[in-house]
Amino acid sequence: MSGGSPFDPVTPQAAAISHLFLLSLLLLGAILVLVTGLVLYASFRYAERPGEGAGDEPEQVHGNRKLEIGWTIGPAVLLVVLFGLTVSGMHRADPRVPASRRPDLIVVAHRFWWELRYPELGFTTANEIHLPVGRRSLARIESADVIHSFWVPQLGRKMDAIPGHPNLLWLEPTRPGTYLGSCSEYCGAQHAWMRLRVVVESPEEYEAWARRQRRDASRPGSARAAAGAKLFASRTCVSCHTIAGTEARARVGPDLTHFASRATLGAGVLDNTPAHLAEWLANPRAVKPGIEMPDLKLDAEQVRELVAYLEGLE
Repeated sequence: MSGGSPFDPVTPQAAAISHLFLLSLLLLGAILVLVTGLVLYASFRYAERPGEGAGDEPEQVHGNRKLEIGWTIGPAVLLVVLFGLTVSGMHRADPRVPASRRPDLIVVAHRFWWELRYPELGFTTANEIHLPVGRRSLARIESADVIHSFWVPQLGRKMDAIPGHPNLLWLEPTRPGTYLGSCSEYCGAQHAWMRLRVVVESPEEYEAWARRQRRDASRPGSARAAAGAKLFASRTCVSCHTIAGTEARARVGPDLTHFASRATLGAGVLDNTPAHLAEWLANPRAVKPGIEMPDLKLDAEQVRELVAYLEGLE
């Protein structure tokens, strides 16, 4: 799993940004070295030396046309070069989107989690994007409430999620792996825990994952899981979440149809394990203060039943 360094890009778009930054850094570093060197040279070359009187001044130069033309033209040429590199980098980092192109992925930012819709494949998931390696995918970035910002540093530039104003972003990973992202626009108390993962896999693995996601939820595999399913349907859970193949069809909170297949819960606040899920269900706002999910006032056995049911939703 990658830590998310923008200096290890895995898409052509992210590489364009990284290369532009590094090239600009080299050019500006060269200017720093040149100016620092000239200042140090002048400081030592024209410093007052023992035996020289206070009135012994060096020869005064009142103008040098060639030098003045040089220090005017030089920076102007450098600015033109940087401008050209920036325009080229912008085109490579954000290629034009044809008007007829439909999005492969719709990312909807919520406080404080990510809804992920795959319109062509016909399913919805949360907080964990899957993409095939070597294929260019178009993502539409939206917001359900306030301004957020979608950023997976190794995959491309930051893209704001603005209510009522969708933005488009190309995702074209060239290397398999798991890449970390987050919301990069402050959006409230749990902004720091509004994270997501992007899993890039082979086309075969991606197709297999998509087939599993299109299926209805698994049936309870034990008596305790069956009791958890009934409890889920009788509590307010059913008013907020979707579980395909059941009567739960609400879209207030994350789709839980294949909840157990995800690596984390609470948009990255905890690893998805039975123990962590039990902690979450017992009092979600103690784990992640400020979220919309209420404390359901469950007793220990009810928590165990819901854990058995939800961890069976693969």
